[in-house]
Amino acid sequence: MDEQSQSKLCSEAVFRSVFEAHFKLLRNFLIFKFKDVARAEDTAQNAFVILWENCAILKPEQAKSFLFTTAIRISLNNIKHDKVVMNFELQSKPKATHEESPEFLLVEDELKKQLEKAINDLPEKQRVVFLMNRFENHTYAEIALLLDLSVKAVEKRMHLALLSLRKVIKNV
Repeated sequence: MDEQSQSKLCSEAVFRSVFEAHFKLLRNFLIFKFKDVARAEDTAQNAFVILWENCAILKPEQAKSFLFTTAIRISLNNIKHDKVVMNFELQSKPKATHEESPEFLLVEDELKKQLEKAINDLPEKQRVVFLMNRFENHTYAEIALLLDLSVKAVEKRMHLALLSLRKVIKNV
């Protein structure tokens, strides 16, 4: 019976009913929470895509909770990504007092690009923890609370992220 219950979510009819029951609610929640209608629509749709990808391991009664958790995490990741992009744009704008050589500026620009790529190439879980700690100045305890993890899990993800980034910097 348990296997039959799990497979029901993968059936088109059940999935459609879950979509019809929860899409507007999820979208409206995201609009209220993040004040961006277009991004709320996209995030809600992406949450349903991820739900579909995981339908074999979820029961229909788990769908709503899964959707809301997934949508919030997607939204937070988008916000963090926007902040990283904005910080890099602010840092990469030339300052009027810069008197560095063109070679130095070229090397600096290349290093920024490599570092940004390395951050974007981190596994999602590591990237989220890294960005929350280094760009938003959250403590490990705050990150653990926000992501519903243990502090040890946050420490491990941060450690792995830093190891990956050090390899990139070492190769420069």
